[in-house]
Amino acid sequence: MTTETTIEADPELPVIRMTRDFAATPGQLLRAHTDPELFARWVGPDGMTTRIDQWDARTGGSWRYAASGDGGEEYWFHGCFHEVRPDRIVQTFTFEGEPDGVALETLWFEDLGDGRTRLRAQSLVDSFASRDAWLRSGMETGVNEGYAKLERMIADGAA
Repeated sequence: MTTETTIEADPELPVIRMTRDFAATPGQLLRAHTDPELFARWVGPDGMTTRIDQWDARTGGSWRYAASGDGGEEYWFHGCFHEVRPDRIVQTFTFEGEPDGVALETLWFEDLGDGRTRLRAQSLVDSFASRDAWLRSGMETGVNEGYAKLERMIADGAA
């Protein structure tokens, strides 16, 4: 089963909303977002690898990782876990290439029954210009390729 992620820009706020359904339980998706080894295996576009520098997925914890491409380019990201609970994660997200930009992200794991879960994510950025830059950055490819890897991991029993 292949599912695309719905990505929408809010016309009134500098917010990006994403929705995707998974053949997984909420607990599987929570684990895939909080276990650093699992997270590093699926996050980001194909052709990039993720190296975790710091990971403390609990309320009040923090994280930092690098995404690296085949050409040796490296992109660092960091943030704080504001709240981690079974049905949602609230965290900050900063691309270190633009250290003044901080997004507030909320992820909800909505149980649809029969082993299915809807992941809803919302990112609030500091301006419409930042939001539009995110949307033009190719994030759709990275999000869809990353979530496709996550679906394969779940189907293979790895997550």
